[in-house]
This record gives sequence, structure tokens and C-alpha cells, in this order.
Amino acid sequence: MLTSKQRANLRSKANSMETILQVGKSGVGDTLVKQVEDALLAREMIKIKVLENSLLTAREVATELSEKTGCDVVQVIGTRLVLFKRNNKKPIYDLD
Repeated sequence: MLTSKQRANLRSKANSMETILQVGKSGVGDTLVKQVEDALLAREMIKIKVLENSLLTAREVATELSEKTGCDVVQVIGTRLVLFKRNNKKPIYDLD
């Protein structure tokens, strides 16, 4: 669980990030969950866009992905969401 200070720090770093995944009408399936897990392992923090044809809102996608992957939701703004999961072997972001 992230503290508000850690979340604010990660939010500032997420501003310049590119969106690497998109959620469409198929929603949150096994393939998407696997892609998110792999991306979080490699990058620790990722940005995802929920397309307009999706049946889920960005908040619903963030909640579902965080439950299935064990990651933290950094922020949800509009159709974009940012997820974070600490890589204990190779940490990229300093949370202090």
C-alpha cells in the first residue's frame, strides 16, 4: 500500500510517461492481465488508456487490474490510469 506522499511522487513521474496498453471492448481478460504483469515487472509503473468502446470505466479497470495483479493504483484521470508494483529485485523508482 502506498502512502499519499509516495503516490504524489509517483504521479509526478507518471506525467511524462507514454501510454503502453489500451483496454477496448473485450475488457480485462487473461491476456491483458498477463501483459500488465509483464509490463509491471519490467517497468514498475505503467500508464493504460481505456478506449471509448470499452464497457468498463477507467476506475473499474484500475480496480480489477489491481486485484488480479496485486499492484497499486497511482491515479485515474479521465480515460487513463497509472498502476505501480514494486520490483524488489530491480527497483526503478525511489519511494522515500
